[in-house]
Amino acid sequence: MTKTTINMKKAIHISIVIIASLAMVSCFDSNSPNYQYMNNMYEPVGYETYGEYEIFENEMEAKLPAEGSIPRGWMPYEYENSTAGLEQARAELKMTLPVTEEHLERGEELYEIYCAVCHGTKGDGQGILMQREKFLGIPSYADPGRNITEGSIYHVQMYGLNSMGSYASQTNELERWQITQHVMNLMAALKGEPALELSSDSEGEAEVAGDMTEGEAETVETEETN
Repeated sequence: MTKTTINMKKAIHISIVIIASLAMVSCFDSNSPNYQYMNNMYEPVGYETYGEYEIFENEMEAKLPAEGSIPRGWMPYEYENSTAGLEQARAELKMTLPVTEEHLERGEELYEIYCAVCHGTKGDGQGILMQREKFLGIPSYADPGRNITEGSIYHVQMYGLNSMGSYASQTNELERWQITQHVMNLMAALKGEPALELSSDSEGEAEVAGDMTEGEAETVETEETN
């Protein structure tokens, strides 16, 4: 066998491999592999979010929550988001959280996080956004004619009012009452009135602890531990 014949055979073999490779690659779809080994590694076993499946009504996996269901850790609030609801909360809603140094300190911390940027650290409406004229006309808690009660403070945190949005998603029931205590003390200081009187017993504390959700109780326990 001559050297030329050997080279021709090699060339033929190489050509066959190249042609076969091109034929295979030309039919390849990266979104649909030709072969799958261990299908469960490729195909999800569970239902895809918002996927379409015949087993579900209207073939939609995503469904609305059952009527009357509430998110975990959420406490229902009986006053509606309306002017009438605000006035009702202003007159009826009372604070059951005992006034303690711990609650007042936590209320001040939360107020500095969520409220002071607009209402000011003293509650006089001179927050940093007011000073920079990002918002105008923020009233003081002590402005004449304002009828602020513990119920109205809590209600406004739940639903917001005018340019102020709701803080129900950022705070839980306990934290909103803690903020309410601090706001009541700020208002008293602006008016030259006595601050909230500290509770002398733990009955209210036990009542509030019983009303807290499991998640809220765990949050408080963690804060005390730290």
